[in-house]
Amino acid sequence: MGILRKTIASSLLAVAGLAATPTVASADITAFLGVGHRPETRAAKGVAFGVSIIAVGFEVEYSDISEKDTADALAPRLRTGMVNALVQTPTSGAQLYATAGVGVYRENLRADFQETNTAFNIGGGIKMGLFGPVKLRVDYRLFTLRGAPTEKTVHRVYAGVNTSF
Repeated sequence: MGILRKTIASSLLAVAGLAATPTVASADITAFLGVGHRPETRAAKGVAFGVSIIAVGFEVEYSDISEKDTADALAPRLRTGMVNALVQTPTSGAQLYATAGVGVYRENLRADFQETNTAFNIGGGIKMGLFGPVKLRVDYRLFTLRGAPTEKTVHRVYAGVNTSF
């Protein structure tokens, strides 16, 4: 019985020591280009700033999906500002992540239509190391727009350059 108690006590002490070890937080910024889908495919651009500790992080992002106004296609401009939570693998070469968030959107189409309301998003992607702190980031998001938008769901895919500091 004495050996079992010592083993359990040693194990608990080791776990407490690991939990008490300070962890370094890291911040990163991503500039991206991509496409938004629904109702038509349009160009997307944006920037994201994130902070993470090991496998959990938070991110603030701004995205702008351009308007399409041609003879054969009509789609609104969609701007979003989101706050996201991320769960990511604690690896250095390639890092997979899943994300979910909430924020606001503004949709414009010509001078005739404008809608501003709240939005939710879920998605995920991968950050792959290129050199030093610079990574390639590839991301997919599904936005659910509240209120009266032209489309309730919008898909966005992008690639971007990510650097940590």
